Amino acid sequence: MNTPAAVAFQAGNTLGEGIVWCDREQALYWTDIHAATLWRFRPRDARADRWAMPERLACIALCEADGWLLLGLASRLAFFHPASAALVPIAEVETGLPTRLNDGACDRQGRFVFGTLHEPPTGGVRQAIGSFYRLNADLSLERLDLPGVAISNSLAFSPDGRTLYYCDSLARTIQCCDYGTRCGTPSTFARLDDPRGEPDGSAVDCAGNLWNAQWGLGRVACYTPSGRLDHCIEVPASQPTRPAFGGPDLSMLYVTSARDGLDAAALAGQPFAGALFAAPAGTTGLPEPRFAGTPPRITATAPPRPAPDHSLPGKHTA
Repeated sequence: MNTPAAVAFQAGNTLGEGIVWCDREQALYWTDIHAATLWRFRPRDARADRWAMPERLACIALCEADGWLLLGLASRLAFFHPASAALVPIAEVETGLPTRLNDGACDRQGRFVFGTLHEPPTGGVRQAIGSFYRLNADLSLERLDLPGVAISNSLAFSPDGRTLYYCDSLARTIQCCDYGTRCGTPSTFARLDDPRGEPDGSAVDCAGNLWNAQWGLGRVACYTPSGRLDHCIEVPASQPTRPAFGGPDLSMLYVTSARDGLDAAALAGQPFAGALFAAPAGTTGLPEPRFAGTPPRITATAPPRPAPDHSLPGKHTA
């Protein structure tokens, strides 16, 4: 039986994405990509904070170093310290290509794996010129030996870290491969037969099930480790983007969503599009892996940074 999700916070995001649960803060972090905004939400007191970014923010990872995040901005990777708003660039990505960063997740070894997407001119057709990369703990960046993609998504790892899941959303197929120093030959894990939908972001639970947000279908689909569709979480918005397990025992499934591309009629029928949703998962997730790289020390002599913005706000580019 499918489970309905409820609104946890009416964020009004244009393109909510990249959600992760921080167990240390008992808080969710995510991004509104098109608004270039980082969000934080604490379910226990319904407190929401947000920070303006210098460019679109595509994905986020927690860091082992307390108080730091790793950001996948549109054109580059950077460390970010929310308490001070310090932003420290790490590396530019695909300079000179018409691409931007998109989905990303840390592997079980504390390395950040992410992909890019093609941004064609208005009216152009997306091409599979994006790639997947890994940022190592020593801050070296390497390209993974995986096929090119038009829209990278669904990056997630099995509980033992030996299987990588990913997709090109336009292909409507979630792939998997052996994962280690190199990536093994990809194989099809699951396929969406409904042409209205595309696989978006994913999360893996303690039993190895893959939970995939399905853009256009208003659901998060739970697949067994063999790739069989088991059941779905129904989301009252057609464009869910990424799930994350959260809460003190990691038993709640939180889901970001988008309003991007919906016309007035569609928005009238989906008043919660762009909200953060939640539903009991019926299982438990895994602690979010943290990036093992070391950010710089913040000293008293560091230049002042702008304070975070704590105010609240009352087709497929994810």
